[in-house]
Amino acid sequence: MAKIATLITDMFEDVEFTDPEKAFKEAGHEVVTIEKEKGKSVKGKQGDATVKIDESIDSVNPADFDALLLPGGFSPDQLRADDRFVKFTKHFMDEKKPVFAICHGPQLLITAKALEGRKATGFKSIKVDMEYAGVTYEDKEVVVCGNQLVTSRTPDDIPAFNRESLALLSK
Repeated sequence: MAKIATLITDMFEDVEFTDPEKAFKEAGHEVVTIEKEKGKSVKGKQGDATVKIDESIDSVNPADFDALLLPGGFSPDQLRADDRFVKFTKHFMDEKKPVFAICHGPQLLITAKALEGRKATGFKSIKVDMEYAGVTYEDKEVVVCGNQLVTSRTPDDIPAFNRESLALLSK
């Protein structure tokens, strides 16, 4: 079973973390939350979820994880201002490990300069940013690229996002 790193901070889109986390755990995978401070609690932007952080970014090595989850909301935009999170994200793309990014999650991938030549999707407000980053943007509920990257647009796409993410982890 996979050990899945999740980069997350305050104002994440609640269900874009809680639904995939539940699906991954039900399938037997481990989900580890990572932020600047271990033990801190972060709150979702809808106020429906509070998540206790398992590890600090300074105490983890991306090589110790099998996959990466990037929930949306305002969390990815905040995290991409910190080079430690960008470097952590880039490792997964460079090593061709599975990456699951929904809604605004691809913002970390954009800042890591890891999307050029890829097919992907994301929330419509970051479509132009993704295109400038070299993405062939597809307005679909889920896009799987290179047997590595799974992206979706909104909470409505979560069933397809979870299905394709779990399928990739089972390979």
